[in-house]
Amino acid sequence: MTVAILADTERRIGRSRLGSFALLAGLIAYLVYVFFAFDIPQLSQRVRLDNAAVLLRDTYSHRIQVTRDNRRDATSVAVDGERNGLFPEDRWPDWVRRDGAVTVVQLSGGTVIRYDTDAVRLTVPDYGTVTIDPTGSELRLTHPGADMPDWISASGTRVDIRRPEGRLTVTRARTETFRYVLGWPMFFFTTQSPFYYMSWPERVQAAFSPDQIRPGQSNAAAMWSDFWHNPQWRHADVAWAIFETLLMAFLGTMLAAIISVPLSFLAARNFAPSRAGRFGIRRVFDFARGVDGLIWTIILARAFGPGPMTGALAIMLTDIGSFGKLFSEALENTDEKQVEGLRSTGANALQRSRFGVIPQVMPVILSQVLYMLEANTRGATVIGAIVGGGIGLLLTQAIQTQKDWEDVTYYIILVVLMVMVMDTVSGRIRRRLIRG
Repeated sequence: MTVAILADTERRIGRSRLGSFALLAGLIAYLVYVFFAFDIPQLSQRVRLDNAAVLLRDTYSHRIQVTRDNRRDATSVAVDGERNGLFPEDRWPDWVRRDGAVTVVQLSGGTVIRYDTDAVRLTVPDYGTVTIDPTGSELRLTHPGADMPDWISASGTRVDIRRPEGRLTVTRARTETFRYVLGWPMFFFTTQSPFYYMSWPERVQAAFSPDQIRPGQSNAAAMWSDFWHNPQWRHADVAWAIFETLLMAFLGTMLAAIISVPLSFLAARNFAPSRAGRFGIRRVFDFARGVDGLIWTIILARAFGPGPMTGALAIMLTDIGSFGKLFSEALENTDEKQVEGLRSTGANALQRSRFGVIPQVMPVILSQVLYMLEANTRGATVIGAIVGGGIGLLLTQAIQTQKDWEDVTYYIILVVLMVMVMDTVSGRIRRRLIRG
């Protein structure tokens, strides 16, 4: 008997070990298939880490751009090249100065760029001076040494020099110097506002000063107006977009809950005697739940046009399927003793549902509605990008420009904060409902 048990145990262990090796071999085979099916080798060749580094740097820094129009011999200084970020000539940064007809740009580490009348000269300590002459039919580049360094990319029409201190780009028509500075540019005030050139202590002092910078308007009101109507960051538009996103999520979730409650009674086995009716209602729930919310969004956008209301309807259709299933299952699990007690008092069907069923399932219904509202707050961001409303639209526009990546970071942070707030509020309400 003992020998038979040992033999059976060894066979079981052997089969288990063989199954483990087979599972490992299958996983390795699948990963090999994915490696070639998704063309990982070709994908690795298309990776541009330099572009990724530039985008990453743009999320937490900005560039101040010194531009000279070589044809008109006009020089300007602006934040990110934006018209709203144009510095007046008498308020250029201290590292940019005009020396007669020459503009001198002082970068970090002793690197100097000169916009001379006949050429552009870049002087790098311990290397020498690089000269670019844009006056001929082609750009002429001269540099110290026999070999061109890897931080210079040159052709007959364009010279691009990328150094840790900054970047210099020269064409026949334009010369541009970019210097990166930490922080988001003009988040509070643009360069067109007088408060941009003040330090924070000076701004606080100006806010309480009786001397009005703009006649007829207090300094605090002018400061708030410049911030709230900032044309670069559009804080007023962003606040309205956040409100639209929350409105889409709230309206879609509440409409779905209102519609699903009566339908769930028709789908519950203990409330709907007709089997065919229950089957039809449940299939409606399956259909609404089976079609993804983004598909509903595209269909409704073609039918009703773009707008927040279209997004709310897409959320409603998807949630009707989810709520209907959850609510009908909750109704099927109610305690029949309370209903029978009400029936013994002569209560009709409506009264039995109102006082015997609804109090039992209401905590479950409200908990599910709050959880779905929290989830829809995230989903409304993506839906808003399709239907043209909410913070999702602003986020999509910022991504498409491929230059305002600090705006992308700002919007993502706002979306995360919005979801965190909704999670905290809905969690507290759910806990109070459970305790109650």
